[in-house]
Amino acid sequence: MNKQRVAIIGLGYVGLPLAIEFAKKYEVTGFDINIDRVEELKKGEDRTKEADLETLKSVISNNGIGLSFSANVEDLTKSNIYIVTVPTPIDQFKAPDLTPLLKASAMLGKVLKAGDIVIYESTVYPGCTEEDCVPVLEQYSGLKFNQDFYCGYSPERINPGDKVNTLTKIKKVTSGSTQEIATVVDDLYASIITAGTHKAPSLKVAEASKAIENAQRDVNISFVNELALIFDRIGIDTTDVIEAAGTKWNFLKYKPGLVGGHCIGVDPYYLAHKAESLGYHPQVILSGRRVNDNMGMFVANKVIKLMIHKGHKIQGAKALVLGMTFKEDCPDIRNSRVIDIYNELKQFGLSVDVYDPHADNDEVEQEYKVKLVDHLSNKYDAIVLAVSHKEFLTLDFDDLKRDNSTVVFDTKSFLNRDLIDARL
Repeated sequence: MNKQRVAIIGLGYVGLPLAIEFAKKYEVTGFDINIDRVEELKKGEDRTKEADLETLKSVISNNGIGLSFSANVEDLTKSNIYIVTVPTPIDQFKAPDLTPLLKASAMLGKVLKAGDIVIYESTVYPGCTEEDCVPVLEQYSGLKFNQDFYCGYSPERINPGDKVNTLTKIKKVTSGSTQEIATVVDDLYASIITAGTHKAPSLKVAEASKAIENAQRDVNISFVNELALIFDRIGIDTTDVIEAAGTKWNFLKYKPGLVGGHCIGVDPYYLAHKAESLGYHPQVILSGRRVNDNMGMFVANKVIKLMIHKGHKIQGAKALVLGMTFKEDCPDIRNSRVIDIYNELKQFGLSVDVYDPHADNDEVEQEYKVKLVDHLSNKYDAIVLAVSHKEFLTLDFDDLKRDNSTVVFDTKSFLNRDLIDARL
């Protein structure tokens, strides 16, 4: 094809690193509907903390090889490869919400030209690209799929907050809507991914590979979470059991905990949705989801029981939750299950403070209706470590406790055991 000019649609945790890497070799337009986000990036700033700011500033350009940012759809017309990295969440009923994906497809349909390629990276169920996105592209472009324009699918594998396993160091699955386009897509990614690529035989295979890699992890974590529920009743420590079992070479040492985020806590529902639409009702996948979705409630109830055991009056007691992001040392709050602990403690009548040095206060308030405290000055009857941010290792827990009866619960087995009353 002619000179490749790339447009990245969506400049979040996935899109921005991708745009930066492609901009080292291609003319790239980074597009986002959030004007504030675009202006921030133009200044070389990044609230997600995924980008190396020096590298970001070095690739910003307005012509030739390099990266330009825009919220104007007209600026996409010069591109011939469009890579879609918009969110694919679930709704309140745990069903796939394709609204952002379909809106992005409609927008691209209006600028699509003969010979263009649209590559999706957003997590979807197998068949979504061809069955849901392509009809929208055809409708708004007036072009014919696999005749006038083409599609690819290359599932994102970004691990937010991970500065070791970065974009170029993670092998990339690629695919295309024809064999020729599959090669074009594979070559495109191979030009920036040093870890190499794996060309899947079809779009559906590539889509399915993304869904199952996270569903597998979800099921494995649900198993150890269920063990934690069992061992709590037995009265033994789950981490001790895992350490003992882990002395065998083929035991996988997964740890119990809250399972949220944009992938593991969401992707299994996409796979289950597709299965159910075909008349199969998955048992293992959804049972694992049920276990993991209830862990926040278990933690909160365990804390209340420990407080009662220590003689606390529950109504009006003061609790501190440490962490609000979905994982450690990262500002990403998407689908954080810490909110389950917070809501359950509030329902018991506790006054709950949440402290997180990584999370953005405005984002948390908008998403979860929770105001973070910006410093710790109160005394608490219960402290729950929900996220293992490294900053929490330096906290003086004695200074945060109201007295020796304060309950400290560690959901991550992160703190010194001498400091805590219980852990997952």
